[in-house]
Amino acid sequence: MDLLTKLGFSELNTRTRRTVVVNPQACTGCRTCETVCSLVKTGKIYPQMARIQVARKPFEGRFTPHACRQCSVPECLRACPSGAIGVSRTTGAVLIDPKKCDGCGNCIKACPYDMMLFDADKQKAFKCDLCAGQPRCVKYCPTHALGLAEFGARRKE
Repeated sequence: MDLLTKLGFSELNTRTRRTVVVNPQACTGCRTCETVCSLVKTGKIYPQMARIQVARKPFEGRFTPHACRQCSVPECLRACPSGAIGVSRTTGAVLIDPKKCDGCGNCIKACPYDMMLFDADKQKAFKCDLCAGQPRCVKYCPTHALGLAEFGARRKE
């Protein structure tokens, strides 16, 4: 039996989930999102440890924030041999339990968007957890280049 089926997520692609969405035309490259994220998650301003990363091409005037897409069928979850990765029933976010993470890096290799990150000091993987459904990067983006979208919700008519 597939790990996802065992966990009760055989219909992952239909689950309600939220994700950070980006309007790259609105991003000015100020990196406020990285600053806020690192401060919230690590207690210090350390953009390299932010769960959102801004790809910068300043000479072309292009800046594009990237965050975990909270995939409908998360390859990172499938790749994790220690069972450290799961899905929040409240936000739909793909989460890592640092107590279970053994730092093998399988999830990092499996992520098609390169948004599974690695803390070399702690020897643990980390990623965006949507700040319990209220991502601070979205809240504090001064140009509103970031938003929070919901997918998979069944609308009652």
